[in-house]
Amino acid sequence: MAPSDNSSKGDNGSLDIATLLLHADDDFATVVDRGVAPSISVSSSEARPSFRSIQGAELTSYDLYNPSAHAYSRYTSPISTRVERVLGALCKGYALTYASGLAAGYAALVFFKPKRIAITAGYHGFHLTIKAYQKARGASDPLEVIGLDDAYKPGDLVWLETPLNPTGELRDTKAYADKAHAVGAKIVVDSTFAPPPLQDPFQWGADCVMHSGTKYLGGHSDLLCGVLVVKTREQWDELQADRTFLGNILGSLESFLLLRSLRTFHLRIPRQFETAAKLAEWIGRLTRIPIGEEWDGVPGGVVVRVWYPGVSEDKEQAELLKTRFNGKGPACFSIMMANRDYGNLLPHAVKCFTPATSLGGVESLIEQRSTSHPGADPRLIRLSIGVEALEDLKEDLRRGFRAAFKGVEKAKM
Repeated sequence: MAPSDNSSKGDNGSLDIATLLLHADDDFATVVDRGVAPSISVSSSEARPSFRSIQGAELTSYDLYNPSAHAYSRYTSPISTRVERVLGALCKGYALTYASGLAAGYAALVFFKPKRIAITAGYHGFHLTIKAYQKARGASDPLEVIGLDDAYKPGDLVWLETPLNPTGELRDTKAYADKAHAVGAKIVVDSTFAPPPLQDPFQWGADCVMHSGTKYLGGHSDLLCGVLVVKTREQWDELQADRTFLGNILGSLESFLLLRSLRTFHLRIPRQFETAAKLAEWIGRLTRIPIGEEWDGVPGGVVVRVWYPGVSEDKEQAELLKTRFNGKGPACFSIMMANRDYGNLLPHAVKCFTPATSLGGVESLIEQRSTSHPGADPRLIRLSIGVEALEDLKEDLRRGFRAAFKGVEKAKM
């Protein structure tokens, strides 16, 4: 018997997040997979048990949300069905997976069909996704792009990224949602930098929540994934039909890796975000050391700014941290070096931090942001904090700051 619709949309009573991550897909474990750990399902096609075809009219009678069997992985598969059930429970809605975060973003544009899109800054890749969507619409149906703080109209789609890539700055979801809904606009929140339970965008008015599952949900730097979460089964059905024929399905192996990773999500996330808060506080102290002085083994004047709510002097950011983000700042944030040369040297003067793009994995990453986003300030360094020990990460950065300082001073001689 297939699981009921109500039991699997994320409404799991009083179960703790740790229990949800392990048991939200239990119904499907008995339906399609009796192993304690889920099997790696890589078959794209399965023998049909009792129906001749899943095409045409028969597709309408086949429950893709509660499949009792599977026919073709473009529609459903054992492992993707299970991982979407866990994601729905975690994100308190109806979840769909996609081949990448950008694929999920494009699917949201197709679904909402905006007359205009309101967006300011954030991940440069999605701005290019908007351009691809504009191209598909053609000159006869242009899509205007406006700023988040411009006036909205009915039919607009507000794309709110919070916390913001690459700095980790916070935005007030409720304020933008209220502004959108007052005129009949919709709002999608890209919550990649703050996965649950750090924020619940639906609580503050989001119509749809997007995650790059490549990041914290995957957590091990070994898969590409995008996630959309919506409020109703009807919305899920429409998105699922779009996904089938857009072809941006998450592969079975990636689905398996994601489900495996979600089992320990509740153990990884607190460690990463607590370590990040302490590390940001330490770096914040470094920014206040005058040139010519030294504190905790780091020369003053090497790092001049840290973007982290509660550490920076921005009172609005500190208030948003308390009221919208459960008091937990992002585990991916940016710092500003004093000059370009420090920015060039630091990522390659550390050992515990890997000089690479992306974020959210168990390993800490460091990136001179201009290496992946040419428009970024070369002084800007983005840090993604993993699960390593805090003191080891501090010592690694301490060593890196000193090495960058010495390298610049040597070049002056």
